[in-house]
Amino acid sequence: MNEILYVGLSQSFFAGLMIATKRNPTVADRLLAAWLLLIAIEMGFAIINETIIPLFEYVFIPFTYGPLLFLYIKYQTSEHVKFNYKYILHFLPALAVFITLIVFRGGPVMRLENFWNNDPFLSFRLLYGLSFFVSITTYSVIAFVLINRHQRNIQNLVSYTSGRITLSWLLVISISFYVTYVAVFILGVYVIFAKDPSYDPTLPSYFGLTFFAFAFSFYGFKQPGIFSEILHPRHPVTAKEEIKEKSKSLDPEPKYERSGLKEKDARKYLGTVLTYMDEKKPYLDVDLTIHDISVALSIPRHYLTQVINGLLGKNFYTFINEYRIQEVKKLLVNVDYSNYTLTAIAFEAGFNSKSSFNSIFKNSTGMTPSQFREAYFLDQAGQET
Repeated sequence: MNEILYVGLSQSFFAGLMIATKRNPTVADRLLAAWLLLIAIEMGFAIINETIIPLFEYVFIPFTYGPLLFLYIKYQTSEHVKFNYKYILHFLPALAVFITLIVFRGGPVMRLENFWNNDPFLSFRLLYGLSFFVSITTYSVIAFVLINRHQRNIQNLVSYTSGRITLSWLLVISISFYVTYVAVFILGVYVIFAKDPSYDPTLPSYFGLTFFAFAFSFYGFKQPGIFSEILHPRHPVTAKEEIKEKSKSLDPEPKYERSGLKEKDARKYLGTVLTYMDEKKPYLDVDLTIHDISVALSIPRHYLTQVINGLLGKNFYTFINEYRIQEVKKLLVNVDYSNYTLTAIAFEAGFNSKSSFNSIFKNSTGMTPSQFREAYFLDQAGQET
């Protein structure tokens, strides 16, 4: 097991250092760096305890992983988020375990081999195991909910898909994180009840943490601040765009009293947007965001969101890609593009991904792009005969 500990320690330490020293690190970057350095500390203690001398019980460290995962996702998926002292409360269980280990240092506080010994620490060991499982489960569910909510909300801001803004990579890691600790819990329960010390329940956790260190060093280092990337102005910003924007939901009926946008103004904005789409074809830009249209038309972003959601009943992502589908249809039947591949046509129409293009096209037309093109020319040949 020492080999995986040395690999995990090296990877998590240098990954944490690399992310912490990024140029202009975000709060999320700092949280991720702290998580990786804590993983390195846990593995460092494990190596010392295994190879040198039992120095210190470090079982309090895993209690910080769930809160750090939650806060990392929170800061990545929120446009306007400030530090709240209530966030510190998430680390109280880790602090409580740490204090207990300090006070009773040298006692059999956490030992698997004598877990059921009727000593003063049996209740603590039972409470620890149950609390840790509940903690990991709770924070994993929260992570899943936050990422899925973000993936829905982001469709009101962008017209394209990208793992860096949808955080699909983080969703996979979060699920793997939970599955790993469930395996650790199951193996630990087996060792405790079977009293079979040949299995080390910490082994899958170290394999898992090493995997997380590699994944976070690869994806986390490249992960930008989502909203700074999406909303970074590519055009000069007028004073009108300096309005503080708020995310607002609409009732099924188009009522805008709460936002200050009257219905007649909303319909005026809608007409402006539709004219702009037809004349300027901004959807051909693969990186188009609602911020770009907001700047171009001098319409506050939250008004655009309300107009598209409320009057058209769709999000920005769907709104833009419907125009792209219509553009693809025109290109597919245009003889000037007969030598273009389907992927090339998709990119010409503003799509940035072959997979998203095929999915959106089939959902819209019920056919694949090649089937649509073939059906069109067969129909044309039938009309000519």
